[in-house]
Amino acid sequence: MIRSLALALLLATPLLFQTERERIFIDDSARAVELFLHDMPIHIDSAGVLEFEDIVGDQKKFSIHPSYKPKDYCVSCTYWVKVPLLVARNLEKEWMLEFYDQTIDEITAYFPTSDGDYRVEQVGDAYDFSQKAFVHKNFEWIIDSEIIGQQNLYFKVKSHSYADIRIAIRTVNEFIGYALSEYFLYGIFYGMIFVISVYNILMFVAIREQKYLFYTFYILSVGIYAMCIDGTAFQYLWPGWPEWNQYAYGTALFSLIFWSLLFSRRFLNTATKAPKLDMLLKAVLIIRSALFVYTLLFRHEWFEHRNIEILPLTLIFYTSIYVWKKGFQPARFFVLAYGILFLGFLLKALLYLSVIPFVTLSYYSLHICFILEMLFLTFALSDRVRILKSNRDRAMKRIIRQHQENAELKDKVNRELEEKIKERTKQIEEKNLELAEANLRLIEQKKEVNKINSKLDLDNWKLKNNVKEILQDRLINKNLTLDQFVKIFPDQATCYLFLEKLKWGNGYHCARCSNNKYQEGRVKFHRRCSKCGYSESVTSNTIFHGIKFPIEKAFFILYITNNRQNKYTLDQLAEMLDMRRNTVWNFKKKIEKVYNAEKGDSSTVLIHNLFSSHLS
Repeated sequence: MIRSLALALLLATPLLFQTERERIFIDDSARAVELFLHDMPIHIDSAGVLEFEDIVGDQKKFSIHPSYKPKDYCVSCTYWVKVPLLVARNLEKEWMLEFYDQTIDEITAYFPTSDGDYRVEQVGDAYDFSQKAFVHKNFEWIIDSEIIGQQNLYFKVKSHSYADIRIAIRTVNEFIGYALSEYFLYGIFYGMIFVISVYNILMFVAIREQKYLFYTFYILSVGIYAMCIDGTAFQYLWPGWPEWNQYAYGTALFSLIFWSLLFSRRFLNTATKAPKLDMLLKAVLIIRSALFVYTLLFRHEWFEHRNIEILPLTLIFYTSIYVWKKGFQPARFFVLAYGILFLGFLLKALLYLSVIPFVTLSYYSLHICFILEMLFLTFALSDRVRILKSNRDRAMKRIIRQHQENAELKDKVNRELEEKIKERTKQIEEKNLELAEANLRLIEQKKEVNKINSKLDLDNWKLKNNVKEILQDRLINKNLTLDQFVKIFPDQATCYLFLEKLKWGNGYHCARCSNNKYQEGRVKFHRRCSKCGYSESVTSNTIFHGIKFPIEKAFFILYITNNRQNKYTLDQLAEMLDMRRNTVWNFKKKIEKVYNAEKGDSSTVLIHNLFSSHLS
């Protein structure tokens, strides 16, 4: 609710951003734009192995998913998000980019610099709060307006739970106004919680009724839970303890449910007005507490299963309706309050399941329900005191006259009730044991499925690598065009891998001391002799050493030179490879010189002959 009110002030003006050909134009006449995940070019890395160089070098990986819904989010995947900007000249305003979701574990931002490189920044709720560029609950960065024209921003997003990947682009002045308004509304919201808590703790001190103490703890739990949702808890309560972010949400939610169950039992007086439901509330309280302790100690990932809280809330809501129908008038406001809270949690679950649309109002529906629920519970407590005081005066005389008779009847009823409670407790315990055994079986089955999936993923990865090697080996029987050749050797890394296989496939031998033991060099595709320390690259002592143009083009020139069936003139080859004629000619002379050399370097002749035999 708080954020929706702040955004309403900003988005009330006409939206002057325009998106054309997947570019976002920025000029001084614009105000603000909000991008959803289904609006932006993204790439979902299901294995989580891609690096920035792999992504930026292959723009075809990015695509827009207009049918994406929150329930489609993959917690085990890495999301690469591309934000294509087109910056106007002579901007007078300073622009910034903001991620709304503060619960994302890790965001790695790649911003272009004026020298053509990228600046890398890393933030997230798994990192210390001080790493943020702004002292604000969200994640923000300044857009470099000195880079005029096209600039692509990239973001690598990883989170163990659902991440609401929404991005806002606005001026710094508008952000300051929005942030001040938002924090002002947060102050009102948490101020209400503080005032209500102080009032109820004073009531407890005055009249010593436990329901006021339980209600105080419940309200404080609501406040901490809301702070975990909107990110202010990380900012103000534990900014230097990011590890607690992974458990704070689930802990605050458990505390909310725990004190809610205790308060409901005390307020509704279920022990006398609904004894069976009271036993069920006790059982849920015990089970939920045990589940929390087990999750906290052994299964932290279970904190993400938040929809289970619908069960205790449903039980509280049903119990309040039952007690109200039995004639307990103070329960009327209680029913209304928990009905609203139940609706808030239900809307949150439906939002995650994509049953209702994902908009600002629906996203913050739980905050709105919290405020209404606190107001109605306060009314319920006041109404309960008024009604009970009135009823107490009228019933005092009847209680005195019938005290002896009722005492005998009460003893009889209590004995029968205790027998029924024992019987029901025994049945519940048996059911709980059956459920626990079923849960253990499900956990074992899940582990087996995960093992099978892991083996399948490994087999798929090996199969893809084998297919690529087979394609390279097919060179020995096929005359390839440049396009076909590029599909086999598309980039520098592929060429280095192929060259590494040819050079060291039968074992490593140091060029200086002939030692056959090595260590990986500081640079990829380098090997360092473990004896003399000589570092040798994969191109050393080969015809590819020292070339000033891409090695994949050198591969093709070597292929054409050794393949007598492919006849290209120097001019044709230079035009085909977009190279100077002299450069092509010099490299072909180098190939022919090594080929015709009678006493060449042994490593050079080895690499040449091996590659030549594969391409002849």
